[in-house]
Amino acid sequence: MRTDFNYPSKYLVSSVVFRPSFNNFEKINLNQAWSLFFTAGQEDKVLGTEVELGKFFTNILIAVAVTGTLWGIYFNHMP
Repeated sequence: MRTDFNYPSKYLVSSVVFRPSFNNFEKINLNQAWSLFFTAGQEDKVLGTEVELGKFFTNILIAVAVTGTLWGIYFNHMP
């Protein structure tokens, strides 16, 4: 069974990760990953090509996780 149909992109409503032009097992950068997350997999170039915004969102996520962990540890041991 062959599933690599060549429909024009204006007719595609599926996720961008299932398109033959995207799924070549290439590494994606932080902006592409966050763009796919924010658009539910519909577009990978929403945030542009500069990686600073992707690094910002990643650092925010790490900061929230660390803060939540420390908050839970500190307030869980209160008498």
